Amino acid sequence: MRLLVVSQYFWPENFRINDLVAELVRRGHQVTVLTGLPNYPNGKVFKQFRENPAYYSYYKGAEVIRVPLMPRGQGGVRLMLNYLTFAVSASVVGLWKLRGRHFDVIFAYEPSPITVGLPAAVMRAVKRAPLAFWVLDLWPETLQAIGVVKSHALLQVVGKLVAFIYKRCDLILAQSQSFIPQIQKYAGISRRVVYFPSWAESVFDMQHVVPADEVPSKPGSFNVMFAGNIGDAQDFPAILAAAESLKSRAPIRWLIVGDGRMARWVTDEIKRRNLQDCVLMLGRHPVERMPSFFKHANALLVSLKDEPIFSMTIPGKLQSYLAAGIPVVAMLNGEGAELVKISRSGLTCAAGDHAGLAAAVLNLSEMSSQEREIMGRNGLDVSAREFDRDTLIDRFEEWIRQLKIDAIAPSMSQGKS
Repeated sequence: MRLLVVSQYFWPENFRINDLVAELVRRGHQVTVLTGLPNYPNGKVFKQFRENPAYYSYYKGAEVIRVPLMPRGQGGVRLMLNYLTFAVSASVVGLWKLRGRHFDVIFAYEPSPITVGLPAAVMRAVKRAPLAFWVLDLWPETLQAIGVVKSHALLQVVGKLVAFIYKRCDLILAQSQSFIPQIQKYAGISRRVVYFPSWAESVFDMQHVVPADEVPSKPGSFNVMFAGNIGDAQDFPAILAAAESLKSRAPIRWLIVGDGRMARWVTDEIKRRNLQDCVLMLGRHPVERMPSFFKHANALLVSLKDEPIFSMTIPGKLQSYLAAGIPVVAMLNGEGAELVKISRSGLTCAAGDHAGLAAAVLNLSEMSSQEREIMGRNGLDVSAREFDRDTLIDRFEEWIRQLKIDAIAPSMSQGKS
C-alpha cells in the first residue's frame, strides 16, 4: 500500500512512530512521512540536521518530506506557535510538496498536539484517501491538566477543534481503553474508535547489552531510573520530594535519563536540595541506547500528575519498562497503575503521593533479588501477552488494509452504475 504518515515529530527525534514506519516499510509498504524540522525536546533545530539536512530525507526506506516550523523554544507562547506553524506549513507547503502523489491511506500520529490533525484532514480531502488517527494524548483535557490553558472559553474552542478533526477521521485508534468514551464524546458514537496501545521498541533486548558508561559506578547502590520526557505532566516535584526523604539512605540513587521543558528546573532543585549524591541527571540519549542504561536499573520509575485525564493514560514508557524485565515503581492513578498491580510487575502508589513513592522504593530496595526477578518476569509475561509488537502491528496493518478496501468499494460501485 501507498501510505502517507503525518506526524509533527519524526526521526532523529525519538518517538514510536519511527519504529512503526520502519516496520511498515519492512513489510513491503511504500511509506512517505510528512513532518517538521527536528527540535524536540530542546526547542532548537538539531545541529546535525542543520549541517546535513539531505541525510535525513530517508529513513529505513521511507521518504521524509519536511516543512518549516517555528522551533519550540522556551515558554508557552513559543510552544503554541510551534504547534500552529507546523499545522499551517504542513497543510500548505506539505500539500505543494506532495502535489500529484496518490496514497491509499493517510495515517496521523498524535502524541500531542491535536493540531497535527489539521494537515491530516487537508490531505484526506485533497488526496481522497481514508484517514486513520492514533490518539496518544487527549485534548483539551491535557491542556487543562498541565495548566497550559486556563480559560474556559479557550478550552471550549479547542474542544470544537478536536471535534472537527475527529469527525474527519475514518478510524480513530485510542492508546488506552479509557480514552474511547472521551474520544467518542467529541467524535460521536457512530465514529469507529478502537483500542490500540503502544509497544516496546524492538531494540529492547536486554540479554546481550553492555551497561552504559555514562552511569557512574557505585557498588551496592539501589538504582531507581526514570527514562523519558522531563515535563510538567511527570510530576517531578513529587519525585524530588521522595528522593529528598530518602537521601539519608545511602544505597538508593535516582537516575534520570532524558530531557524536556522542566530539565533545567530539576537540575536547579537537585542543587538547592543538596541531592547531587543521590539524584543524577544523565541527559538525553537515542532510544537505541536505552537498554544499556536500563542495565543499571534495579527499578524503573513511571509517573504522572494527579489529574483525571492522566488516570486514563497508559504512559508509553510503561510498555518499554515491562519488556525490559525490570520491576516497575509507578506513581500513577487509573489504567496504568492497574496494569502494574494486576500483572504484579512492580509496586504502585497514588499519583502525587511522594511519601508513598518513597515507601515503595524503600520496599523494593529491601526485597531479595529473587523477589524482584519474579516481578521482572511478570512484566515480561504481560508485555508478551498484551503488548507484543508484531501482533499489534499485524492488527494495525489489517485495519488500514480494510480502510483501503472500504474506500475502493464505493468508487467501484459508482463505476458500474
